[in-house]
Amino acid sequence: MKTNYHTHTPRCNHAIHDERAYVETALAAGFKILGFADHVPYPYEDGYVSPMRMRPDETADYVDTLNALKHEYRGEIDIHVGFEAEYFPALFDRLLEHLEPYDYEYLILGQHYNTDERTGSYNGVPTADRAALDTYVDECCRALNTGAFTYFAHPDLLRFTGDESIYRAAVRALCREAKSCGVPLEYNLLGLHTGRHYPQRAFWEEAAAVGNKVIMGWDAHQTEGLTIPDTEARAETTLCELGLTRIKTPTLIRPRR
Repeated sequence: MKTNYHTHTPRCNHAIHDERAYVETALAAGFKILGFADHVPYPYEDGYVSPMRMRPDETADYVDTLNALKHEYRGEIDIHVGFEAEYFPALFDRLLEHLEPYDYEYLILGQHYNTDERTGSYNGVPTADRAALDTYVDECCRALNTGAFTYFAHPDLLRFTGDESIYRAAVRALCREAKSCGVPLEYNLLGLHTGRHYPQRAFWEEAAAVGNKVIMGWDAHQTEGLTIPDTEARAETTLCELGLTRIKTPTLIRPRR
């Protein structure tokens, strides 16, 4: 059964194709479940408008559009409504308050920035700074312990270029925390297909040693992202080699304030 819970929309300002196009593509590709998790609209108190996520005033249209499609395509494909969110400690409660009135089903954790998008650094930039690694692991562990997240998207996003033994020890602790919290880790197919620095072999070797459960995420930013040739098979081969257990249908978690 083909499933994906990580699909974006043009509201995030770096994806294309509308929701119906994704649904039709998913149906043609044999998907049984399609979950949308566009970048969450963090409601900044100072009115800051993020260039990489939907605006707060777009939340209702996003949720309503997807729930209408869920009803329209009922019996053909299961559509789920979610968001991909960073854990920004000072802002997270405000985010949950903003989302509370809307009929959505889940959050996935995608820690693109540390501390805060406005003042922190992007975690995909190469760094040999151990403090950056420690901050990433600490904030992700805190996020996992909120109980708010269905799974952890591209958990190997941090691009640490320092001593590999330091990296392995840090991500081993992160993997243990994810396992303790019952949160699956996402093996990101977009990163695999486009040759990004993730999936990182060292990370997944540590995840295998810990025994984490794994879910594949297409992280689709265009309809073609659901039809990437051979990428799923490549990922399956790697997960099998490492002895990692893949799940296809996670328990969806809608966080409570």
